[in-house]
Amino acid sequence: METMITIIVIAVLIALGTRLIHRLNAQHDARIAAHHYGEPFPALRRPPGHGHPAPTERAAHRRLTGTWP
Repeated sequence: METMITIIVIAVLIALGTRLIHRLNAQHDARIAAHHYGEPFPALRRPPGHGHPAPTERAAHRRLTGTWP
């Protein structure tokens, strides 16, 4: 009897693990689908703060350190 209960518990745990992995894969696929990797000219729509520093930022950095990296 104990062997049968152990087998049933193991089968249930395997089923729950399979369901969890399936849900995680679906969530990951949804995240990947949300990104648009094929957009033309992606550099034109960078979020603020990305890209080259403004001339005033460069000047301030030069004044503080004497160089620009």
